[in-house]
Amino acid sequence: MIRLPAQKGVSTAQQSDTVMAALKTASPDVTLRRTEFVGPQVGEELAQDGLKALAMVVFGIMVYLAFRFEWKYAVAAIIANLHDVIIILGFFAFFQWEFSLAVLAAVLAVLGYSVNESVVIFDRIRENFRRYRKMSTEEIINNAITSTISRTIITHGSTEIMVLSMLLFGGPTLFYFALALTIGILFGIYSSVFVAASIAMWLGIKREDLIKGPGPSKKDEDPNDPNAGAMV
Repeated sequence: MIRLPAQKGVSTAQQSDTVMAALKTASPDVTLRRTEFVGPQVGEELAQDGLKALAMVVFGIMVYLAFRFEWKYAVAAIIANLHDVIIILGFFAFFQWEFSLAVLAAVLAVLGYSVNESVVIFDRIRENFRRYRKMSTEEIINNAITSTISRTIITHGSTEIMVLSMLLFGGPTLFYFALALTIGILFGIYSSVFVAASIAMWLGIKREDLIKGPGPSKKDEDPNDPNAGAMV
């Protein structure tokens, strides 16, 4: 299979004849089985469909997080996830790697995978707001990240091993798909742990954003919590 870039003023038939003439010079028994032309319309459709799919995923994630937690968390998670997408696209643009529908599927998969980690951290932040009422917001977020970091390493590490096996042994069909996943998962660890939580803190999250009504009574406090006994 031979791939040639489109040349202005030269038809596909002329390109085929030129290539066949060059090949027959080297080997007279060469035969032409099929000629295909992929025009710019395909690339335009890929870009449009990709942007639509990305917009739908982003909208769905924001609605879910706003319903599940609070709008500040939704904004923080989306910014962190788009951070992963921009880095993947930046790698492909800088190194001029082939961007196909498989790569687009990998980008959308990274979005879902990264937001899952953000949800885990946000859920732990909500638990900490209930349990540790004397801690500041910075201490609450730090405790949430610290308590979930082992899960993050194990989960992402196991997934990365599987993706690397596809990258190394999956062949050319899966190469760029696995490459996009590899980049996305590596930077997804960073964005979910540090970017999302930091943006949520910058937006001014507080206990009242997640917990409505009066705080827990004395009997609901953790007896082993040295910080229990005072409201933030």
